[in-house]
Amino acid sequence: MAINKILIVEDDPVQQQHLQTILQTTGAKILVAENGQQGITLAEQEKPDLIFMDIVMPEVDGFSACRHITSAESTRSIPVVIVSSKHQEADRVWAQLQGASALVAKPFSDQDILDQVKAFS
Repeated sequence: MAINKILIVEDDPVQQQHLQTILQTTGAKILVAENGQQGITLAEQEKPDLIFMDIVMPEVDGFSACRHITSAESTRSIPVVIVSSKHQEADRVWAQLQGASALVAKPFSDQDILDQVKAFS
């Protein structure tokens, strides 16, 4: 499957920009949401091919947003990659229980992110 549209759900502007810079090299259209609720809304409206999701965000956290996206009929097939500084084994297991397809630890390298795009292509 080609990755033509990627959604970044991240409240930190620096991390958001860093992810955008990395992902723009893929040639995919990049969408950005600043919290989990915006992420859910954009996922439903835009149907991205892949989502990179932070955990700790205002309004709706990443785990809740991930659970909503991966359980809703219209968005359940979209892979969600959790990108977070919370990367203990318990966090990894909890992310999987919420429907996440993978977890990338912060700080991450450009290659860590690009490897996820490649894995879901």
